Amino acid sequence: MKEDTKFIREAINEAKKALKKGEVPVGAVVVLNDKIIARGHNESITSNDPTAHAEIVALRKSAKILKNYRLKGAKIYVTIEPCPMCAGAMLWARVSGIVYGAKDKKAGACGSALNIVNGRKFNHKIRVIGGVLEKECREIMQKFFKKRR
Repeated sequence: MKEDTKFIREAINEAKKALKKGEVPVGAVVVLNDKIIARGHNESITSNDPTAHAEIVALRKSAKILKNYRLKGAKIYVTIEPCPMCAGAMLWARVSGIVYGAKDKKAGACGSALNIVNGRKFNHKIRVIGGVLEKECREIMQKFFKKRR
């Protein structure tokens, strides 16, 4: 649990980078052998790319670093429960674990709205831990959307 908290804090730092750019403040880090190998934060608005979610950015960087699209043994830490697109990408990348901060009741695909990462029809399953530093992660999002409205 101590390691999970440490890496979620790193994901929160990434979310703050997104916030400074006017992006939805979501951050992610990919960890392999207890070391961060890649970081990402939302870049959809600044890059005009609907797929540039924090998780996808971090997965792409990880795959380049490892020179492999399969990220076997890697864990991804993200401030918000992944959406269906990101959860699907994690499934195809074969990450071993997802650790997230706050639930996303509307679009979370790790058990809140859907459960893509552990669907019965897929042969790969991902261990999911939610609620790590949940309050901090939720507050970043709430402040962002409150300010926009």
